[in-house]
Amino acid sequence: MRASDRAHAQLLAEIQNGALAPGSVVGEVEQALRIGVSRTPMREAIGRLVADGLLRQVSPRVVVVADLDARDVRALFETRRALEETAARLAAERGDRGAFAELAVAFAEARPAAGSEDADAYYALIARFDAAIDAAVDNDYLTAALRPVRRHLVRARRLARDDAARLEASVAEHALIAEAIAAGDAELAAHATHVHLHRALTAILGAIAEPREEGRP
Repeated sequence: MRASDRAHAQLLAEIQNGALAPGSVVGEVEQALRIGVSRTPMREAIGRLVADGLLRQVSPRVVVVADLDARDVRALFETRRALEETAARLAAERGDRGAFAELAVAFAEARPAAGSEDADAYYALIARFDAAIDAAVDNDYLTAALRPVRRHLVRARRLARDDAARLEASVAEHALIAEAIAAGDAELAAHATHVHLHRALTAILGAIAEPREEGRP
């Protein structure tokens, strides 16, 4: 792995898991020393994360982790709807039905518990599902557009990660999408995706609002 790719992967993971919180300064020199790469590959890694909107250039020499507020989440989900509903429809028309039938069974058998290793395994299953969608769609432009959206989604999803009811509902929603694709039902696949995204957005916005509600006098 190239040094810039290694630096990018580590910074991306730390932004997504919250180790680098919104507003944290990401200094080129400090991060290069910490991760063990030279400044040139670190500069490249930071530039890629700025381009994806995960880091924000606030001055010529200062880069910080981008915020993720309710407005950002709504904009993210507007983009997800446009891309993922189309992808689900195309996957139903073009995909390997057997592969999606297997994924439907895997979702039906998933029992993620909030904050547990089972939740990590569940998100890994979602990553497999996303990869299967990409392979089925077979459209480099669409998958390239989805890639940065999914990177932001990991941050947004973490906000509702400890909601056991939401995790349980998400399992059923993904199972239905996979079943629709396996059946070749493009309209049901797109509609089930729409419902899933609406419910996921509602849960994440609720998780963002909760601390504010608790802090009110």
